[in-house]
Amino acid sequence: ICCFYRSPTAETMTWSENMDTLLANQAGLDAFRIFLKSEFSEENVEFWLACEDFKKTKNADKIASKAKMIYSEFIEADAPKEINIDFSTRDLISKNIAEPTLKCFDEAQKLIYCLMAKDSFPRFLKSEIYKKLVNSQQVPNHKKWLPFL
Repeated sequence: ICCFYRSPTAETMTWSENMDTLLANQAGLDAFRIFLKSEFSEENVEFWLACEDFKKTKNADKIASKAKMIYSEFIEADAPKEINIDFSTRDLISKNIAEPTLKCFDEAQKLIYCLMAKDSFPRFLKSEIYKKLVNSQQVPNHKKWLPFL
């Protein structure tokens, strides 16, 4: 078995490059979710993740059932995790939900992504949650060796 050195600090620091890097990393995503939960806005990342999963759906029956689940959980008025989107986007989804396509949430997903990128993401990078992660990984001799298989 061969080993390679992987710096957890470097990995955590890459999350600050852009939101895509953060969302693509499970540990980064987990930290971001904890932060959003502390701000009572975790519905945004949950919606974004639900849309990412939805777009990978192949079965037509599952497309319809997943679309209805996303709609009832995030889109319809007074949904348990209602996201903050404009009326016209919400109205368009409401009209198309009877015959959903894999693109039916694209506009809302873009809006929520932009909201997170412009608002939540910069605050996350300034948050105690992120600072503690970075600082805890800068302890001298705190190296992480992972087996290279």
